Amino acid sequence: MQLTGKITRESLMTLEAYSKFRKEHKGDIIAHRKQRSVPLGDHITLQFESETSIRYQIQEMLRIEKIFEEEGIVQEIEAYAPLMPDGSNWKATMMIEYPDENERKRELARLIGVEDRMFVEVEGQDRVYAIADEDLDRENDEKTSAVHFVRFEFTPAMVAAIKAGAGVKLGCDHRNYPAHMSIAPETLACLAGDLK
Repeated sequence: MQLTGKITRESLMTLEAYSKFRKEHKGDIIAHRKQRSVPLGDHITLQFESETSIRYQIQEMLRIEKIFEEEGIVQEIEAYAPLMPDGSNWKATMMIEYPDENERKRELARLIGVEDRMFVEVEGQDRVYAIADEDLDRENDEKTSAVHFVRFEFTPAMVAAIKAGAGVKLGCDHRNYPAHMSIAPETLACLAGDLK
């Protein structure tokens, strides 16, 4: 999978080429995604996206849906490309996970607004709160969604600090889900590579 900094129809593989690539590299992609996955407490996980993960997602959707016509390919790119970090931010898929259906229903009602209370705190800097669900609102008066898309936008000083090795915490200060943790060094090193 060739990284270009921008996903275009021309930079994607054909279905045939991707099928071969997938067989040879699926384990690498899973390892990449695992390294960029950060659990926060017992029920929230943030999957920080990258060009690699978004390319993989687009190629998977094209494969599953057997899309090979230009219009369909462009629609998939337009749907997923905005989730790719662009140098001054981290973007993540936030998943709220409760295996028991009744507990999930109850907790999603208690966690309305949780996506807006997610934060990243760079050592020596102010907290940066998530900008959530820019594509569409994913909650209503009764419950929040189990999946949100969040963006953490950094100042140049924060980017410099992260790239210089400053510690970074991920947290949530929602009244019904207070949690915070330091991002593991290997994950942080990977995420620092998203910043310019």
